[in-house]
Amino acid sequence: MASKTDLAIPTPPRTVISVDAMGGDRGPAAVVAGIARSAAKNPDIRFILHGPQDVLERLVAKRKILTDRCELRHAEGVVTMDAKPSHVMRHGKGTSMWSAIESVRNGEATVCVSCGNTGALMALSMVRLRKLPGINRPAIACLWPSRNPGGFNVMLDVGADIRADEHDLLQFALMGASYARNGLDLPRPRIGLLNVGTEEHKGRAELKAAHDLIAVAAPANDFEFVGFVEGGDIPSDKVDVIVSDGFTGNVALKTAEGIAKLISELLKEAFKFSPLSRVAAMLAYTSMRRLSKRIDPRQVNGGVFLGLNGTVVKSHGSADATGISAAVKLAFQLSQSGFSERLAARVASATSPLQDGRKIEAKSGNIK
Repeated sequence: MASKTDLAIPTPPRTVISVDAMGGDRGPAAVVAGIARSAAKNPDIRFILHGPQDVLERLVAKRKILTDRCELRHAEGVVTMDAKPSHVMRHGKGTSMWSAIESVRNGEATVCVSCGNTGALMALSMVRLRKLPGINRPAIACLWPSRNPGGFNVMLDVGADIRADEHDLLQFALMGASYARNGLDLPRPRIGLLNVGTEEHKGRAELKAAHDLIAVAAPANDFEFVGFVEGGDIPSDKVDVIVSDGFTGNVALKTAEGIAKLISELLKEAFKFSPLSRVAAMLAYTSMRRLSKRIDPRQVNGGVFLGLNGTVVKSHGSADATGISAAVKLAFQLSQSGFSERLAARVASATSPLQDGRKIEAKSGNIK
């Protein structure tokens, strides 16, 4: 007869997340409050927190939920939002950002989370973690509210690099498909290429070439290519992953954030316009809260750096505790899925296009 020990359910592995406590607009207090929220929701998360020891000790001491779940790493320097990436690469070794990335590089943590300077974070991540073999340009992927059943689409690149040729866009499609499988649990994601129109003759030369490359690669890499999509399709249910260069993607992202903020402000003004509108606001309170949550950027905070030997989640610089907690949740989900290893295997399974861009050879397999 089996003993109680034999029948015991194994304890799930604990996920260690490396967090840069400095660099965000709201300072380390918001970061500590955010990871405390995550710790309260998930007992399997542990943290390595990087920043000035004395400052972090005082903040962590106020959060009992972080007792014995948060290791502090002293780092005196801070990468400011206006710091040049080239300067940070040369002189950033003593900063909290460098220290946070180093924990992932050394295998102490599976994911790094930072609210800091995007350019500096990407530069340090590329230097310390290195690009995956075969990757030309890493990309930043974000979750975009949509009408799909899961509630979100993936878009990349949204700001890692303003340039991208047809081969880069093909790699973005492969990485975006892997992210959709592991982050959104979509076995066969639908990929769309962002353009000024859906007709095949429209767009720049590199977009037309990328269209052909992605179409050829789709069958062997287990995704469906829906062709060109327009800006209005980004939140639609006709696509799961939107591929773009970083310049266009970043403009689209910042525009959407601004529109969401404008809608929220206009609704508040409308419901305060008269006594009758205030009554209407009370009647619509539950529905308005649901709408606010759907379009709140804090709820989907966190851009993922794809194409590196390690996972880095970039939180919005102005994120509050809610936003930080959302970024940590995303980091935890990716870590639990083994996303970094699966992405590396997926990229390695597809050979690079030939120089003339007319043919792609890809290996298929049971790789997510």
